[in-house]
Amino acid sequence: MKYRTLGRSGVRISALGLGCMGMSIAYGPTDEEEALRTLDRAAELGVNLLDTADAYGRGANEELLGRWLRGRDRDEAVVTTKFGLRHDSATGRVGGVDTSPDYVPVACDASLRRLGVDHIDLYYVHRRDPGVPIEETVGAMAELVAAGKVRCLGLSEVSPATLRAAHAVHPISAVQLEYSLFTRDVVEGEMLATCRELGITVVAYSPLGRGMLAGEVTSRDDLTEDDNRLRWPRFAEENIERNVALVAALRSIAARLGCTPAQAALAWLLGQGEDIVPIPGTKRRRYLEENVAAVALELTEEDRAALRAAVPEEAVAGERYPAAALVRLGH
Repeated sequence: MKYRTLGRSGVRISALGLGCMGMSIAYGPTDEEEALRTLDRAAELGVNLLDTADAYGRGANEELLGRWLRGRDRDEAVVTTKFGLRHDSATGRVGGVDTSPDYVPVACDASLRRLGVDHIDLYYVHRRDPGVPIEETVGAMAELVAAGKVRCLGLSEVSPATLRAAHAVHPISAVQLEYSLFTRDVVEGEMLATCRELGITVVAYSPLGRGMLAGEVTSRDDLTEDDNRLRWPRFAEENIERNVALVAALRSIAARLGCTPAQAALAWLLGQGEDIVPIPGTKRRRYLEENVAAVALELTEEDRAALRAAVPEEAVAGERYPAAALVRLGH
């Protein structure tokens, strides 16, 4: 494993992290024993950046990670979690965003209990309520740092202006954004320039386009009835065939490079800079091992250009989120 530095914090993180959400929700049937074995294998491979959130299964994913952490050396993992999304009691789905200063310590204490730890290494605002000044939210988060409950602060899916305003209150170590060959405009441009100016790491979630760039999903028939991707635009009947065709082009280049499509897509991201850290999610050891192998893959500038050209962003069909979730982005 190779390692990078989280922002300007001095915290050492693996160049590739592990997204834990799918171990509890979203992508079909779950298997807790396999999830725990996957976390074991991640530690063996040197993956120390573990990503969860209080919204993943209404705390269930934090509890799962907490069971794995129990009895382990706390320094073995860089634990990251998020707050801000609230669930509707009637539907069980995310129903709103709460980033009010009063809610910040309440959410943090609940996450600490579920994780079974005395501190969170990186604490993110999951989504921002535009009605609450970001300065107030980050001010409350800074109090958690002062109290020793949190080491570093992060934001997710915010605008460059919000990032600057937050950083002026307390150093922001990471901004979590969707970034992949399928989704580039969110990061590239003003956001990446802002992060580099301020010394902030970009943590790239869904770096494999929610599995499609790995070549494992070729039609809606590959997804089980309880898989959330069936509700997402890029997996809709009218879009999935066009997107799968792009993956075929990626597969061709990967074959030339002697790797899998997933490894090519991750190596492309890793090659974008030392301040880009992908966190592909998986709940199975075999996919984890495949993903980690991408860290050793060295791409030339020509290879990266070929991969970018093979997946033109303007050719990707469908929005990256359903309409209800899109309104929570970019504030």
